[in-house]
Amino acid sequence: MRILSGIQPSGVFHIGNYFGMMKKMIQHQEHHELFAFIANLHAMTSQPEGKALAANTVEAAASFLALGLDPQRSVFWVQSDVPEVTELTWVLSNVTSMGLLERCHSYKDKVAKGIPANHGLFAYPVLMTADILAFQSDRVPVGKDQKQHLEVARDIAVKFNLAYGDTFVVPEAEIDEQVAVVPGLDGQKMSKSYGNTIDIFCDERVMRKQVMSIVTDSTPVEHPKDPDRCNLFALMSLFLTPAEREDLAARYRAGGLGYGEVKKDLVARIQDTFAPFRARREELLADRERLGRILEGGAEKARQVAARTLRDVRERTGLNYLARSG
Repeated sequence: MRILSGIQPSGVFHIGNYFGMMKKMIQHQEHHELFAFIANLHAMTSQPEGKALAANTVEAAASFLALGLDPQRSVFWVQSDVPEVTELTWVLSNVTSMGLLERCHSYKDKVAKGIPANHGLFAYPVLMTADILAFQSDRVPVGKDQKQHLEVARDIAVKFNLAYGDTFVVPEAEIDEQVAVVPGLDGQKMSKSYGNTIDIFCDERVMRKQVMSIVTDSTPVEHPKDPDRCNLFALMSLFLTPAEREDLAARYRAGGLGYGEVKKDLVARIQDTFAPFRARREELLADRERLGRILEGGAEKARQVAARTLRDVRERTGLNYLARSG
């Protein structure tokens, strides 16, 4: 089975990135054919400054590799290094209705939050579809907030196949309901745009400050608390075994447990979990030539797959004009 997903280089990675997508993606390379990429073209919708985008792309690639992505057991590349995807985006745009894109809530939400409306932001789902279909992906891990975009990809694939014959695999969404949306410090989805993240590779002092600012209610220490409605409990659960989670839930309900104690435990668990990855990341960032070779090799493998798909697309749509006119 071929599994594909990408992550935007939007700055420092946070635990929402890791538990929401990256951890499971890395696990997939053990048993499946994994395609993973840094979505720097998508990031242009929110990062117009070129120097920042370039730096974030390098750091994102190094972080992904440090967290366990193995370029020998997967195909890993930077989105802009595979131009076949952008050509496919234009082809797919011609079978994508305006109404389909106008119904996408992500565009409306981002405009409502003050992100300038432009064609890139509006047509984001078509580029995402090209990312998926170019590599004939069987399954795409997505969060709940991206589920609609995956449905758009399926609609576009079906419409193209009906118009031109079976060309694309119609992808399936893979959503882990337990970690589909990782809450941030304020209970909303963890996102840098909301300023509510717990960063993976930041200084421990900074991370501690972030954890201690997690919003909790004013229930006194001695009173019982509802773990199912507690943002802190949800975040702590990411680092617990099922048995540990049940034990913590019981302590919540029994009373006598303060939120400050839980936050201190969370700081320790975050530090223990990610400390081994920090040195590896620094090594990769210090050796840019090696990092460049890894990304070039991944892009070459990705282009070989995308080129086969695009040859078929060009043949079926008439873009391979000499072959079709003969």
